[in-house]
Order: sequence, then structure tokens, then C-alpha cells
Amino acid sequence: MYASKSGFFKSLAKLDYLIKFVTPRKKKLVFMAKTKYKFNPDTLSYDKVDHNLKSKLLQFLIFSLSSILMGVIITVVFLQFYETPKMRSLKRENQQLLTQYELMSRNLDNVENVLADLQHRDDNLFRVIFEADPIPNSIRKAGFGGINKYAHLESLDNSDLVINTARKLDVILKASYIQSKSYDEVLKLALNKEKMLSSMPAIMPLSNKDLRRTASGWGFRIHPVYKIRRFHYGMDFTAPIGTEVYSTGDGVVKDVRTSRIGFGRWIVIDHGYGFETLYGHLHDFNVKKGQKVKRGSIIGYVGNSGTSTAPHLHYEVHKNGRPVNPQYYYFKDLSPQEYEKMIAISSNMGQSLD
Repeated sequence: MYASKSGFFKSLAKLDYLIKFVTPRKKKLVFMAKTKYKFNPDTLSYDKVDHNLKSKLLQFLIFSLSSILMGVIITVVFLQFYETPKMRSLKRENQQLLTQYELMSRNLDNVENVLADLQHRDDNLFRVIFEADPIPNSIRKAGFGGINKYAHLESLDNSDLVINTARKLDVILKASYIQSKSYDEVLKLALNKEKMLSSMPAIMPLSNKDLRRTASGWGFRIHPVYKIRRFHYGMDFTAPIGTEVYSTGDGVVKDVRTSRIGFGRWIVIDHGYGFETLYGHLHDFNVKKGQKVKRGSIIGYVGNSGTSTAPHLHYEVHKNGRPVNPQYYYFKDLSPQEYEKMIAISSNMGQSLD
């Protein structure tokens, strides 16, 4: 009995040896890697985990999404606290561009000031010399309202600076173009200066030695017939009937009319360059409509026709369709002293002759 038990234990020992040392470990490890178990708390045992295709795809998807999310987080954190050489280079370029825009904006301000000075000289010097009207601001500033042409720049960083600079540049380009056209016109006026000066009404319309024939001037006067205060749009010169009346500048006879009231017999001469002159209350004519005349040409004779209280010549100067004071245009006839005397005489007349 004892011997049989001893043989049984020896057999068990051999079996244990074979299991531990004779069986290849590699196969045991491979076997354990392929099979996994999960503890089940309900049955207090280990259940075998099945690795089918669906579970493997789910695990792969979870792993991939986790990896992507982690990569994004790491990238954001990295870019937040660390600048790459390319980013530093782009920042430097951006700062240089901003500096250039600021310098450009300041330079454009200087250009605007220079252009404004040129416009001022053009309107108040050159055009005054050549008797031309200044360019209206409505034309100089035209074309900068309505549609927002800078909407595509509003999405940029520092858009205010960029848009303001672009707007300044557009305004300067438009103003420069208009100013260049203005100088072209002034150049034409300069080339025609001699002809223009000959056409301007620059003498008195009749012989007026010692200024004795000067009567009522420009301004409010008492009407001799209606005895009310009315504006007198011209100058009156007293003279005997038949006294010669001269054209005060080169031009073309625009109109020759006769009426029992108003100016009676009167002539209008178109001198060009926006000038016209009117000669009223004539006794007779020496020209006809459409006739060309020179400064000093005899166009008619002093009379007492129309609404007139005494023989005299009523003389008017019109510039661009509006009456202007004739006394400003006697620069070919009068010295400074004579001019002051003429102004004093015409201003002291409280009543006109027509």
C-alpha cells in the first residue's frame, strides 16, 4: 500500500516537471496572448472576451479619435506659447507693412496740403487774373459718396488705417486730375490773354474828360419817375443828345432794340469770355445786329428815349449773365486818382436818371 502511494506521487511529480519544463514556454505565452478574460462580478468568475471585427473597429475608431484630439490640443497649446520661425517672420513683415502705411498716410496728408494750396492759387489768383470763374467744390469733391468701395478691406486687421489711406489716395488722385484740367484751361486763357484783354469792357462808353459827365452809379437809388428806392444795375453818364457812344471792348453786336419804355433804344454787345455790355436810352444807332466791333468803335448816340428824365447814357456790364459794377472795368481810361474821384461822384448821386 505504501509502495503504491509512493509511485503515485512520483508520477505526479514527473507530470508537473513535464508541464513546467518540457512544454515549450513560447507556445504557452502565445496561447495566453490570444485569449483574454474579464471578471464577472455577478457570477464571481472570469468570462472569456471575444474579439470580433466590430469590437476591433470600434477600438480602432476610439483610438484614432483620441489621437487626433490629443494632437489638436497639443498643437493649439504649442502655437499659443511657442512661435515658429515662419510666424516670427510674418509678424515682422506685418509690422513693417503697418509702419509703411502710417508713413504713407502722413505723406498723403502733406500732399493734400500742397494740393489745397495749388487749388487756392488757381481759384483766387490765376482765374482772377484771367477773369475765369473758380472751380466749384461740388466738382472738386465729386465722386466720393454712395457705394462703399472699401467694403472688401473691412475684414483686414487694422482695416481703419488701410481704408483711411486708400480713401486719401483716391481723393488726391481725383483732385489732381481736376487740377491738371484746370491748369489746361488757364493755359488756354494765358495764350489768349491779348485777345481777352481786347475784349474786356475796359474803357468808359463816352468821352468823359474831367469826369464831368459822371452821374448816378451802381447801387440803391431813388427812381426819378416812380420816386421809390430801387437798385440801379449800372452807371449813368449825362451828355447832350447826339454825343458819340463807344463800344468798350471788342465784340459782336448781339441785339439792337427800340421801345417806348424802359431803355428806349438800346444795344447789347457780346464780348466773349462771359462779358456783355448794354447801352440804353440812345437817340440813334450806328451798328446793326451781328456786326463785329472794336473797342472805341462808335455804336450809337446819346439820347433821351424810353423811361428817361434827361439826355444820358445808361451803361451796364454783365459777367456770365449777371450784372456787375461797371466801375471795376475802367482800367484802360483812369488813373488811380481819377478812379477815386469817379467813385466819389457816382456814389453821391441819390437819384438815378432812369
